[in-house]
Amino acid sequence: MEDRTLIDRCRKGDELAWEHLVQRYQARVCGVAYTYTGSEEEALDVAQEVFVRVWKRLDTCRDPERFAAWLLSIARNACLDHLRRRKARPPAQDLPADEMFDLSDGGDRPDADLERDDQRHVLEVALQQMSDINREAILLKDIQGLPLEEMANMLDLPLGTVKSRCSRARVELAKVVSGMIGPGPEAEAAR
Repeated sequence: MEDRTLIDRCRKGDELAWEHLVQRYQARVCGVAYTYTGSEEEALDVAQEVFVRVWKRLDTCRDPERFAAWLLSIARNACLDHLRRRKARPPAQDLPADEMFDLSDGGDRPDADLERDDQRHVLEVALQQMSDINREAILLKDIQGLPLEEMANMLDLPLGTVKSRCSRARVELAKVVSGMIGPGPEAEAAR
Protein backbone atom coordinates (compact mmCIF):
# COMPACT_ATOMS: atom_id res chain seq x y z
CA MET A 1 0.00 0.00 0.00
CA GLU A 2 1.29 3.48 -0.87
CA ASP A 3 2.22 6.04 1.77
CA ARG A 4 -0.50 8.39 0.54
CA THR A 5 -3.20 5.78 1.17
CA LEU A 6 -1.80 4.86 4.57
CA ILE A 7 -1.58 8.51 5.62
CA ASP A 8 -5.16 9.17 4.52
CA ARG A 9 -6.33 6.16 6.50
CA CYS A 10 -4.26 7.23 9.53
CA ARG A 11 -5.81 10.69 9.42
CA LYS A 12 -9.21 8.99 9.62
CA GLY A 13 -8.14 7.10 12.76
CA ASP A 14 -7.26 3.70 11.22
CA GLU A 15 -4.94 2.13 13.79
CA LEU A 16 -3.92 -0.73 11.50
CA ALA A 17 -2.79 1.75 8.86
CA TRP A 18 -0.74 3.56 11.51
CA GLU A 19 0.83 0.28 12.61
CA HIS A 20 1.72 -0.54 9.01
CA LEU A 21 3.25 2.92 8.49
CA VAL A 22 5.33 2.61 11.66
CA GLN A 23 6.54 -0.86 10.67
CA ARG A 24 7.51 0.42 7.21
CA TYR A 25 9.73 3.20 8.58
CA GLN A 26 10.79 1.94 12.00
CA ALA A 27 14.17 0.55 10.91
CA ARG A 28 15.08 3.74 9.04
CA VAL A 29 14.16 5.97 11.99
CA CYS A 30 16.02 3.71 14.44
CA GLY A 31 19.05 3.70 12.13
CA VAL A 32 19.10 7.50 12.00
CA ALA A 33 18.63 7.73 15.77
CA TYR A 34 21.41 5.23 16.41
CA THR A 35 23.74 7.19 14.15
CA TYR A 36 23.23 10.25 16.32
CA THR A 37 23.01 8.67 19.78
CA GLY A 38 25.38 5.70 19.51
CA SER A 39 23.17 3.73 21.86
CA GLU A 40 20.60 1.15 20.87
CA GLU A 41 18.48 1.91 23.91
CA GLU A 42 18.56 5.68 23.31
CA ALA A 43 17.84 5.14 19.61
CA LEU A 44 14.70 3.18 20.46
CA ASP A 45 13.60 5.93 22.85
CA VAL A 46 14.20 8.64 20.24
CA ALA A 47 12.40 6.57 17.58
CA GLN A 48 9.40 6.26 19.86
CA GLU A 49 9.45 10.03 20.40
CA VAL A 50 9.66 10.54 16.63
CA PHE A 51 6.58 8.45 15.96
CA VAL A 52 4.66 10.25 18.71
CA ARG A 53 5.58 13.56 17.05
CA VAL A 54 4.58 12.22 13.64
CA TRP A 55 1.21 11.00 14.95
CA LYS A 56 0.48 14.39 16.51
CA ARG A 57 1.59 16.30 13.41
CA LEU A 58 0.36 13.99 10.65
CA ASP A 59 -2.07 16.65 9.44
CA THR A 60 0.88 18.99 8.78
CA CYS A 61 2.39 16.62 6.21
CA ARG A 62 1.33 18.55 3.12
CA ASP A 63 2.70 16.19 0.50
CA PRO A 64 2.26 12.48 1.33
CA GLU A 65 4.48 11.66 -1.66
CA ARG A 66 7.34 13.20 0.33
CA PHE A 67 6.40 11.54 3.61
CA ALA A 68 9.76 9.76 4.00
CA ALA A 69 11.69 13.04 3.77
CA TRP A 70 9.25 14.71 6.18
CA LEU A 71 9.61 11.81 8.63
CA LEU A 72 13.42 11.83 8.41
CA SER A 73 13.42 15.56 9.04
CA ILE A 74 11.43 15.01 12.23
CA ALA A 75 13.78 12.16 13.18
CA ARG A 76 16.84 14.33 12.64
CA ASN A 77 15.37 17.16 14.72
CA ALA A 78 14.39 14.76 17.50
CA CYS A 79 17.95 13.41 17.56
CA LEU A 80 19.42 16.90 17.73
CA ASP A 81 17.01 17.77 20.55
CA HIS A 82 18.04 14.60 22.36
CA LEU A 83 21.74 15.41 21.94
CA ARG A 84 21.19 18.94 23.20
CA ARG A 85 19.48 17.54 26.26
CA ARG A 86 22.27 15.06 26.77
CA LYS A 87 24.92 17.65 25.86
CA ALA A 88 26.88 15.10 23.89
CA ARG A 89 28.29 14.52 20.47
CA PRO A 90 27.31 11.88 17.88
CA PRO A 91 28.53 8.35 18.64
CA ALA A 92 32.02 6.98 18.72
CA GLN A 93 30.81 3.39 18.17
CA ASP A 94 29.89 1.20 15.24
CA LEU A 95 26.61 1.78 13.37
CA PRO A 96 24.01 -0.96 12.77
CA ALA A 97 24.70 -1.16 9.05
CA ASP A 98 22.34 -4.08 8.53
CA GLU A 99 19.33 -1.90 9.31
CA MET A 100 20.46 1.25 7.54
CA PHE A 101 21.54 0.15 4.10
CA ASP A 102 21.49 -2.83 1.87
CA LEU A 103 24.66 -4.08 0.22
CA SER A 104 24.05 -6.34 -2.76
CA ASP A 105 24.00 -10.05 -2.08
CA GLY A 106 27.07 -10.85 -4.19
CA GLY A 107 25.45 -13.61 -6.23
CA ASP A 108 26.11 -17.32 -5.78
CA ARG A 109 29.69 -17.11 -4.53
CA PRO A 110 30.18 -19.02 -1.27
CA ASP A 111 32.31 -16.23 0.21
CA ALA A 112 29.76 -13.49 -0.60
CA ASP A 113 28.41 -13.26 2.98
CA LEU A 114 31.89 -12.92 4.45
CA GLU A 115 32.84 -10.28 1.89
CA ARG A 116 29.63 -8.33 2.57
CA ASP A 117 30.28 -8.45 6.32
CA ASP A 118 33.80 -7.13 5.74
CA GLN A 119 32.46 -4.28 3.57
CA ARG A 120 29.86 -3.37 6.20
CA HIS A 121 32.47 -3.33 8.93
CA VAL A 122 34.81 -1.10 6.91
CA LEU A 123 31.97 1.29 6.16
CA GLU A 124 30.79 1.38 9.80
CA VAL A 125 34.27 2.13 11.10
CA ALA A 126 34.94 4.68 8.36
CA LEU A 127 31.74 6.57 9.12
CA GLN A 128 32.75 6.90 12.76
CA GLN A 129 36.09 8.43 11.75
CA MET A 130 34.45 11.14 9.63
CA SER A 131 33.52 14.64 10.74
CA ASP A 132 29.99 15.09 12.05
CA ILE A 133 28.90 17.25 9.10
CA ASN A 134 30.24 14.81 6.51
CA ARG A 135 28.84 11.76 8.32
CA GLU A 136 25.43 13.42 8.32
CA ALA A 137 25.70 14.14 4.57
CA ILE A 138 26.55 10.49 3.83
CA LEU A 139 23.75 9.31 6.12
CA LEU A 140 21.07 11.50 4.56
CA LYS A 141 22.08 11.28 0.89
CA ASP A 142 23.74 7.92 0.36
CA ILE A 143 22.30 5.73 3.12
CA GLN A 144 18.80 7.21 3.50
CA GLY A 145 18.60 8.20 -0.19
CA LEU A 146 17.22 11.72 0.24
CA PRO A 147 17.35 13.96 -2.83
CA LEU A 148 19.60 17.01 -2.53
CA GLU A 149 16.59 19.35 -2.58
CA GLU A 150 15.05 17.53 0.40
CA MET A 151 18.34 17.73 2.26
CA ALA A 152 18.56 21.46 1.58
CA ASN A 153 15.05 21.96 2.96
CA MET A 154 15.71 19.74 5.98
CA LEU A 155 19.01 21.40 6.86
CA ASP A 156 17.77 24.89 5.90
CA LEU A 157 20.77 25.39 3.63
CA PRO A 158 21.16 26.53 0.02
CA LEU A 159 21.20 23.71 -2.52
CA GLY A 160 24.76 24.58 -3.58
CA THR A 161 26.00 24.23 -0.01
CA VAL A 162 24.36 20.81 0.31
CA LYS A 163 25.91 19.69 -3.00
CA SER A 164 29.38 20.75 -1.89
CA ARG A 165 28.94 19.11 1.53
CA CYS A 166 27.94 15.84 -0.14
CA SER A 167 30.91 16.04 -2.46
CA ARG A 168 33.34 16.75 0.40
CA ALA A 169 31.75 13.97 2.45
CA ARG A 170 32.36 11.41 -0.30
CA VAL A 171 35.96 12.56 -0.65
CA GLU A 172 36.49 12.23 3.11
CA LEU A 173 34.84 8.80 3.15
CA ALA A 174 37.07 7.65 0.27
CA LYS A 175 40.19 8.88 2.08
CA VAL A 176 39.21 7.17 5.32
CA VAL A 177 38.36 3.89 3.61
CA SER A 178 41.53 3.90 1.49
CA GLY A 179 43.56 4.59 4.63
CA MET A 180 41.92 1.61 6.31
CA ILE A 181 42.35 -0.91 3.52
CA GLY A 182 45.70 0.29 2.26
CA PRO A 183 46.92 0.88 -1.29
CA GLY A 184 45.26 -1.00 -4.13
CA PRO A 185 46.97 -3.51 -6.44
CA GLU A 186 47.92 -0.75 -8.88
CA ALA A 187 49.92 1.06 -6.20
CA GLU A 188 51.62 -2.18 -5.16
CA ALA A 189 52.57 -2.95 -8.77
CA ALA A 190 54.14 0.50 -9.18
CA ARG A 191 56.57 -0.14 -6.31
